[in-house]
Formats: sequence, C-alpha cells, structure tokens
Amino acid sequence: MPKRRSPAEEEEALRISNAIDDELRREREAMRRRRAKDVKVMLLGQAESGKSTLQKQFQLYYSSKTLDDERPSWRPIVYFNILKAVRMILDELDWQYGLGASSREPLAVPLLPSTSATSGSASGSGSGSGSSTRSLPNPVWLAELAALRNKLLPLVASEDALAAELSGGITVTGGRTGVYVRHGWQALISGGGRAWPLAEHYRTTMTVRQSAVTNIVAKTLAASQAEVEMLWWHPGVQSLLKGNKLRLEEYAAFFLANIRRIAQPDYLPTNEDILHVRLQTIGVTEHAFDINLGGTHYNWLLYDVGGARQGWVPYFDDATAIIFLAPISAFDQYLEEDPRTNRIDDSLQLFTAVCSNKLLQNAALVLMLNKTDLLRQKLQAGIKVRKYISSYGDRPNSFEEVSEYFRAHFIQVHRRKDVSHRPLYLHFTSMLDIKATQSIIINVGEAIMRSHLTKIGLA
Repeated sequence: MPKRRSPAEEEEALRISNAIDDELRREREAMRRRRAKDVKVMLLGQAESGKSTLQKQFQLYYSSKTLDDERPSWRPIVYFNILKAVRMILDELDWQYGLGASSREPLAVPLLPSTSATSGSASGSGSGSGSSTRSLPNPVWLAELAALRNKLLPLVASEDALAAELSGGITVTGGRTGVYVRHGWQALISGGGRAWPLAEHYRTTMTVRQSAVTNIVAKTLAASQAEVEMLWWHPGVQSLLKGNKLRLEEYAAFFLANIRRIAQPDYLPTNEDILHVRLQTIGVTEHAFDINLGGTHYNWLLYDVGGARQGWVPYFDDATAIIFLAPISAFDQYLEEDPRTNRIDDSLQLFTAVCSNKLLQNAALVLMLNKTDLLRQKLQAGIKVRKYISSYGDRPNSFEEVSEYFRAHFIQVHRRKDVSHRPLYLHFTSMLDIKATQSIIINVGEAIMRSHLTKIGLA
C-alpha cells in the first residue's frame, strides 16, 4: 500500500497546488489585459471604395509624424498617377478624334499598350472611354491636340517603366499592369512606438530608383508642364469630360489642375496629394498605431483587405470592429472584372456577406457611405441615377433623395441579414475632406472602444 502522507506533507502539497492555481489565474488575467489593449479593426469594401484613403486619414490623425517621414516616397506615386491620367486622355483623343491615325485611316491606332482597362464602354469601373461612338471635333482643335500629343509622347512613354519599378516585380493575373503593392510598401516597424514608416528594404531600393527612373520622369514632367496644363484645359478634352465620353480616375482632375506645383524641382507631396493618390494594394495589409484614451494606451491594428474577397474571414474571427466602405458615387460604374454588375449592387452583396457571416458576428459594425463629394458632382452634372439603377424610378435626382435611397437599401440589408442584430454605426463620408473625416474618426473610435470595453468586461 502507498504510504500515507503526513499532515505536514499534505499541507505542503496543498500550498503548491494553490500557488500553481494562483499563477495560472495571474497569467490569464495578464493575458486578458494584454488582449484588452489590442483593438483589431478591419477595413472592408470593394476595390476603390476608399479603404486606403481612410487608413491614411487614421495615420494623419494618430501618427502624423510617420506621414512626414514617408512623404518623399509618395513623390514617384504622384508622378505615376499623372502619367496614367495623361495617357488615358491621349488614348481617348486617339479614339474620338483619330489623332494617332493617318488621314486615310478611319480609326485611330492605340497610342501605347494600356496599363489598365481604359477602352470599353461606360460599363467600365469608372475610367477610360465612356462611349463607343466617336465625336465630331471642332476642326481647329485637331491641329492643337495633335501637336500636344506629339510633345507629350516622351512623357507617357515612361509610364510602364515607372510602374514596373514601383511595383518591384509584382504582377497580377489577367495581363493587367500598373502599380500594385503588397505588405512591405508601408510595412510596420517598431521604434519607440508603432507607426507606418516604410520598410527598410523599400526605402533603400527607392533611393536608387529615384536617382534613375523617377528623376527622369521628374525632369520630363518639368519640361512638359505647360503642355500637360494646355491638354487638361483644352476645350476638346473638357467637352469629352462634360459629355461623359472621357472617364478618368478620381484623382486625375486634382493632380492635373495642380501640375505647375507638382512639376517643381523641390516638389514634396502635401497631405492632400497623399490622400488623392491612387495606389492598388494586394492582399491584407496591417497598420498599427497607439491611441491614448483616458490615460490608457491601446494598440490599434488596422487591416486593409485590399479588395480580397475570400479566404480572409477565418483569420479575423476575433476582430473588434469592421468598417465597411461603400462608394455611393459609383451608381454609374460597373465592375472591371464583371461589366454586368453595377458597383452599388456589388457593395450591397459584399455588405450582405459581412452581415450574415457568423465568424464576424461579434465585431462592432460601422458603415461608411463614401465619396459623397463625387456623388454631388455627378448629380449636379445631370447624370441620372435611374439610367443605371432602374429601381430608382422617377424619384428626384437630388443628393438628398439619392443618398437617402442608398442609405435605406444598406439599412434594409442590415436589418434582414445581420446574424447578431448588432447596432449599425452609419456615416456619410468624403475621405478627401480632412476636417470632416477626422471628426468622424473620433466618433467611430469612441463607438468601437465602447463596444470593445463592453465585450472584454471593462466597461
């Protein structure tokens, strides 16, 4: 028979057991408190919905110094956006006015191999040709535009080279080219605090690149700034824009109107420039920053899903909050990958998938009906919603009516499909309005923190 332990031995065994239990409790409590300070926020929405711009707004508000540190690295991205816009205008002029064709050829020859889908019809994603029929130009314009085209050819010829350098060899399926970046373009590093400084390998290689391709583009742009400005304000181009036959990406007007400032040798991108930049991200990118609420520091982890639609959900079942962005200005645009699907319908389908996903049911839900500034511009230009969304019917084509119509549809999806019947925090937003967006960021941050503290039992 096993020897019975003495009372002293029993007491010692009990003391050790209790000590182990106490240590486990302390570790669980420490882990709970550590987790309590991590706030995971997912930015979801279709491509070009404004996720990256919202991330930059968070950075501007909570970590502005890091934006200053990386400011020079946005310079070649701004240049690329301008080159792409000029090339898209020239491509459309070739099609509409036959500038690239000989006098005996009825159709224009394409100017350059396209770096994105720019031909197609109004069913494109919002850029490129807006019409399949050619316009009859004022005869006086032809000679002027042809001369501008020839002078700008050396500038746009460097678009693909600059794109290849900035992408670092990244390619995407479908034969599309352009600037595509992964995690590492703005990789997070530690140094007295979590922030957004560029990854060291990118910073090193970018220095070399800027001494070559970027500097060549900068000099060519400086030499061509007058021609770029003349092209942008030329009545032949403006008539195509007003007639919805030329569709440029959303940043184009801002950069082309500021070409003289951007073409200066000492140019450094401003906050507005960085917010306007279009840069396509691939995969899931993490951004981290510290915020102080009531004397307590919280580590916010902001995840930009970058247009990805599948495979990411299981990794974010512990997300604190979801910020879903829906660009309601896109009522007259269709998916590049599926020209039959309206972008508003696509946003509603994505939002339905988020609301009905059980793995995401514990996350606070924020909906941003974005790009209200562009919606106003389109409606003021006379673009009719009912032409693209038949269910809109004969409702007034005013901003108030249209925005309320879209708001009601998203609210209806939430009411019918949300698996946990959680509250919906809804905001109309324009990500390019710094003051208004940062006011919303404060409100959204407070709502997310209330939900977070309630969930972890500290509220």
